[in-house]
Amino acid sequence: MKIVSRNKELLGDAHSRIPRKSSKTSLSSSNKLIRFEDISAAAFKIQCGVQKTPCMYSRLSKQYGVDIYLKKEFLQYTGSVKERGVLHVLTSLPQDQQRKGVIVASDSNFSMAVAYHASELRIPVFVIMSTSTSPARVKTCREYGAVVICHGTTTKDSQTHARRLAQENSYLYLEEEDSAAYLSGLGTVGLEIHEQVPKLDAVVFPAGGHCGLLAASAAALKHLSPHISVIGVESESFPVLQQSLKAGHPAEEQACSNHHFYGDVSGHCFGSNSLQLTGKLVDKVVAVRDEDILISMLRLLEYERATVDAEGAIGLAALIAGKLPELKGKRVAVAICSGNLELQLLQQCIARALTLDNRVCRFSLVLSDCPGDIAKLLELLAREEAR
Repeated sequence: MKIVSRNKELLGDAHSRIPRKSSKTSLSSSNKLIRFEDISAAAFKIQCGVQKTPCMYSRLSKQYGVDIYLKKEFLQYTGSVKERGVLHVLTSLPQDQQRKGVIVASDSNFSMAVAYHASELRIPVFVIMSTSTSPARVKTCREYGAVVICHGTTTKDSQTHARRLAQENSYLYLEEEDSAAYLSGLGTVGLEIHEQVPKLDAVVFPAGGHCGLLAASAAALKHLSPHISVIGVESESFPVLQQSLKAGHPAEEQACSNHHFYGDVSGHCFGSNSLQLTGKLVDKVVAVRDEDILISMLRLLEYERATVDAEGAIGLAALIAGKLPELKGKRVAVAICSGNLELQLLQQCIARALTLDNRVCRFSLVLSDCPGDIAKLLELLAREEAR
């Protein structure tokens, strides 16, 4: 990958504003500052372990008046961009720690990426999940090669159990954070987009609580082409990133009533480093409605044959909802970064999206229990040419 540096000052200034603090997990990171050199080194290190996903021109471009290029990160083996950061973290571990193993505690894309890549690297891996985790997620992690233990009724219970097991057995307890190694791996998305689509005007990323992809990719893109606008998109239901930027520190985790729909986007803002990079390098953060995300999921399925979840569809949702009018006629890349949606929830989402898109009409009515009333209803529907 040929990389041409054009602006070191912008990224360097952002680094000077990032406070140093100790890591909140047992993955030690004495220096969590992300440099462009770290991202380019990570790209070389993980190139054989992750897909260089396509960034393709979309048929949706003409419909919305924007030249849209979709970076299809959902094509990674585990269906998520998180693989990039996870693989870089795992390959950066000392050999003695790789022999002892790692442990994670969640049912997120991060955990699935750890399960797969640790197994591929022959690192013992343990995933602790709550008993409320869907059987499909448990089965998937086991198929990736992890030892899965269901413990406790909540994520907090499983995390406590995982930390205890890590301490007793010298496993490395991992959770998603903004360490330099993790962010550097995620930032390789920005490098690839810059290489794959010349003369870009803007790049749109999912934001929400886990803004590491947004922050790290912004670091890469602004370093290479400062004129490119980097935009984050989160949900109106929990605009945690906008609140954190306004407050100047990571906001407290908000309860999400629709966690399974939003998945990893609904998490808390996990690091001040990502937040500071976002505040310095990201040009804009917008919020979209649930309905916008559902329509985006429908458009991607229909036009791109892409089955994605809310995290994967939220970036395109901002364009569909008209939240970014300044991008009309521009060349815009959109990161479609996750495709892990369970089948039952997918069915519900598509049914709801078809209704929102006026493709299906759902109604209820009460008929009297008289002969001929059903026939009259059918006659009325036929007259309206209903299908």
